[in-house]
Amino acid sequence: MSDFLNPQFWYSVIRVSTPLLFGVMAALLSSITGTINIGIEGMMLMSAFWGTIIASLAQNPWLGLLAGIASSTMMAVILAYFHLKLKTDLVIGGVALNLLSSGLTVFLLYLITGDKGSSASLKSAVIPRLDIPFLKDLPFVGRVLSGHNVLTYIAIISVFVVHYLVKKTPLGIRMRAVGENPGAAVSVGISVHRMKFLSLILSGIFAGFGGAFLSMGYVSWFARDMTSGRGFIAIAAQALGGSSALFGAFGAILFGIAEASGITLQSLRIPSEITNMLPFILTLIVLVIYARSRVRSHSRIQEQ
Repeated sequence: MSDFLNPQFWYSVIRVSTPLLFGVMAALLSSITGTINIGIEGMMLMSAFWGTIIASLAQNPWLGLLAGIASSTMMAVILAYFHLKLKTDLVIGGVALNLLSSGLTVFLLYLITGDKGSSASLKSAVIPRLDIPFLKDLPFVGRVLSGHNVLTYIAIISVFVVHYLVKKTPLGIRMRAVGENPGAAVSVGISVHRMKFLSLILSGIFAGFGGAFLSMGYVSWFARDMTSGRGFIAIAAQALGGSSALFGAFGAILFGIAEASGITLQSLRIPSEITNMLPFILTLIVLVIYARSRVRSHSRIQEQ
């Protein structure tokens, strides 16, 4: 129990929750217009790849971050084109992007480094950590909240930015109107295609931040399929939080606690195969709860 009360454990929770926070914001911004972005996993993976490759070649982490975000945004554009222009099923398009990212990153990794597993042979530049003045000197709290990667603080700030965007701005209101009732949105002059396209682009940008953190913040290299299902976990966390960025962030932290707990339990000689299952077990539980709530909600609407 002392391991779970250690500030290092809660520092680890925030650290592992960072890509999930970006993923949840990506899932939320697409889902509020009724476009469920299954391709978040692939977008994060592509961003992680190009982020570390460009950062290592240019020896500049910020160029790597821009390259990662640009690559994930380009994938969002491709998904939007196939879904909105060519009328491709959104789920099938997202799955196709995930498969494309998984195979293409390995192929490009082999061409560039000669290794199909990781980019460890490249000297990658990493995004720096930030010590917050005054806060870092506080007992316990300073060890938990200070010294994180810059992207971690951007992730925390992004939760409140997205919450304000969705709930308080005219753009957020139009996006929610498209998701709730496209016909009514069209009747007041809102372009459904434009809102859906914009939501997918914003989703790609936030997924890019999450992927870049994995390869330039969480570690300093790219590894094959290093997203490890975090895109799907983010979608589950967003389902738990509904249309609220704050509740979605709570869901991301909940999954972060599960992942950090798995890492901590490994020190107790519990097999890693068991501890690594914790986030995915929690994902299944959340999806069951979400499915049951949807069924109940549907039943009530039919009764009325």
